[in-house]
Amino acid sequence: MHIVAIVGSLRQGSMNRQLAEAARRPVLELDPACRFTLLDWTGVPLFNEDDERPAPDAVARVREQVRDADGIWFFTPEYNHFFPGALKNLLDWLSRPVSATEGQVLNGKPCAVSGISAGGSGTACAQDHLVTLVSFLNMDVMNKPRLTIPFGFSKMVDGALELGDSEPYLHAQAEAFLSYIARRSQR
Repeated sequence: MHIVAIVGSLRQGSMNRQLAEAARRPVLELDPACRFTLLDWTGVPLFNEDDERPAPDAVARVREQVRDADGIWFFTPEYNHFFPGALKNLLDWLSRPVSATEGQVLNGKPCAVSGISAGGSGTACAQDHLVTLVSFLNMDVMNKPRLTIPFGFSKMVDGALELGDSEPYLHAQAEAFLSYIARRSQR
């Protein structure tokens, strides 16, 4: 099984990137054969239909990684009660047909959603908006459990995320997502 994590923040040290990196541990504890990859989507340009064909190299690269994944796990921050515009741009690229004979790479792909934020919502609003979009794109959304971690700065020690009491919830979501993907692949 291969899970690709898509982090909605482009910042290397972001809380959500650290949350995604922390998710690797329970996934590999539960299934040591699983591959867990953080999608590197640096260089993906702003979507412009004039530049769609042929796809820019960065777009072709991320499409290939998403196509090869068994499941996508989103880790999104919340900016003004929404997920980041950069993540929306990435999803716009991924939602377009690859070619005249191949559809978009998100179709039917199982996904899970998590997030950590500085504020009290724990990214709940951003997650709801993200789920609305990926559902429209025909992704197979695992709606429960979702992980929302509020007041994220209280979990930062010298720039490093220490989940503390949120750790069991991350582990539970990892376990649920692995089962969710396995059930979907048996259909």
